[in-house]
Amino acid sequence: MGRGTDAEEENVAECTLYRWADVKAEKMNPLVTRQYVTGEKTMLARIVLKKGARVPRHEHFHEQVSHVLEGALEFALDEGRKTVRAGEILCIPPHAPHEVIALEDSTVLDIFNPPRQDWIDGDDAYLRQGA
Repeated sequence: MGRGTDAEEENVAECTLYRWADVKAEKMNPLVTRQYVTGEKTMLARIVLKKGARVPRHEHFHEQVSHVLEGALEFALDEGRKTVRAGEILCIPPHAPHEVIALEDSTVLDIFNPPRQDWIDGDDAYLRQGA
């Protein structure tokens, strides 16, 4: 089966390999460090939260999938509180208000669609005050 015309093939983006060790870590506040990479339509963030860290209540138009790699996070949602532990994943729909508290030292991978332009632009003061 053919791959299409030469013109169509020119529009195919190249793959990019990242290593977390090479991605700049931003210290958002004394308890939260963030790294992220962006694709064309998706963003992947690695966030490290020390016990007691708090991400204040906020909402955004992005769909968010949070995968806790280690530790435990408590999400305060309109429908109540959910504790998400290592190996568990929470899907947060667009515009759903949420707050996060680290119950333990934790590492989470957050996937956003579309990418968080506010983070890219540095318009993320709510994260910088959440200690």
